Amino acid sequence: MSAPPRRESWSLEDILEAARGLLAAETDVVANLANLSALLYEALPDVNWAGFYVVRDGMLVLGPFQGRIACTRIPLGRGVCGTAAQTGTVQRVADVHAFAGHIACDAASRSEIVVPIFRPGPGGKELFGVLDIDSPLADRFTHDDEVALQRLVDLLVASLSVQKQDGSAA
Repeated sequence: MSAPPRRESWSLEDILEAARGLLAAETDVVANLANLSALLYEALPDVNWAGFYVVRDGMLVLGPFQGRIACTRIPLGRGVCGTAAQTGTVQRVADVHAFAGHIACDAASRSEIVVPIFRPGPGGKELFGVLDIDSPLADRFTHDDEVALQRLVDLLVASLSVQKQDGSAA
């Protein structure tokens, strides 16, 4: 699939439609994570970081992203990403400076949304990683953003079900 056209504004449905096309055109997990992070970074206004952390050896490890240099490893339960991963719940934080244990990778970030990613595993759901998006604006993310990003993660999970962790087909 060719790159989505540059636009001044994208609706959440436009983003989901573009994600469907990207995921349908490719089976490699790293390529899909890279393209999704680029899509979100370009399409969402007032975002200064968009990307993924994947679980490796019981920690969140930096995956494909767009934005400034990021924290490389985050323990489960630490910061917004580690909290989302450990609790299995979306973390929508209006002011990251008020979040106990926030890890400041970029001092310009003011708000953040993190969506945990679970895929089917041998014993039920297994944590694959998290989708993390930061904004320099306080209270940037809405309930509608949360719903749309969860739908995007659901699309990603469906594509992961036909891939191994290393990106090859299952």
